Amino acid sequence: MKTYKNIRSKIRLLFRKDKEPYLQIKRITGFVPDNINVYKMALKHKSTNHKGGSHKNNERLEFLGDAVLGSVVADILYEKYPNQQEGFLTTLRSKLVRRDMLNKLAEQIKLDELVKYTGRKTSAHNSYMNGNAFEAFIGAIYLDKGYSHCMKFMKDVVFKKYVNIEDVSKIEENYKSKLIEWCQKYQLDFIFDIVSERTLLDNNTTQFTSRVCIEGIYCGTGVGYSKKESHQDAAKHAYNHIKRDKTLANSLLEARDKRNAL
Repeated sequence: MKTYKNIRSKIRLLFRKDKEPYLQIKRITGFVPDNINVYKMALKHKSTNHKGGSHKNNERLEFLGDAVLGSVVADILYEKYPNQQEGFLTTLRSKLVRRDMLNKLAEQIKLDELVKYTGRKTSAHNSYMNGNAFEAFIGAIYLDKGYSHCMKFMKDVVFKKYVNIEDVSKIEENYKSKLIEWCQKYQLDFIFDIVSERTLLDNNTTQFTSRVCIEGIYCGTGVGYSKKESHQDAAKHAYNHIKRDKTLANSLLEARDKRNAL
């Protein structure tokens, strides 16, 4: 049935006058789309919205694609690593779907060449335009062909030709170094301390809980099976918290100024 549908789609494509958009999607995915309009929407950046005109863009598809992509990657990792624990799988999935990774991937598969936008692509406003379009593209595949085609595209195209999962799994992000560098840049006092350590009864291992305190303000908590691992986890939470929350960042700077004024 699937073979018949594929053959029928290819035959219909031969007789289309507007075949180029279909061929563009086929060159990327390996299959002929049924509903080309949903892909066109996935490639339409919000900068194309004009005052008084249509406000349709790829943001809704980006929302959908983000959820589908996370699920597909989780499925693939669950199958590939049958003996790995939840923490490893969650961390690896985060590495594979992070914005800069998707941005690079969109460029590798030439999806960036199809994105419709106005203005400068290099501006801060559009810095992750291509990665966002990739998520929207996954949402388009899901609406047009279903979950199985999203899985096939990620397995047979993305992870077979462009992204080596094993290589990505070995990439270490040293959040403790990032956080220390940030604190030193702004001359902030910081300390990592162990809040607790407990033995897990099911496997007789010790789990550590750490906190990061910057200028007397606790910014992040983390857990791990070593003090080093718990420090890294706490640093990750603190670093991301500070980058997201400008109020917290300003509070740390104010606390530094008060300390220096004494």
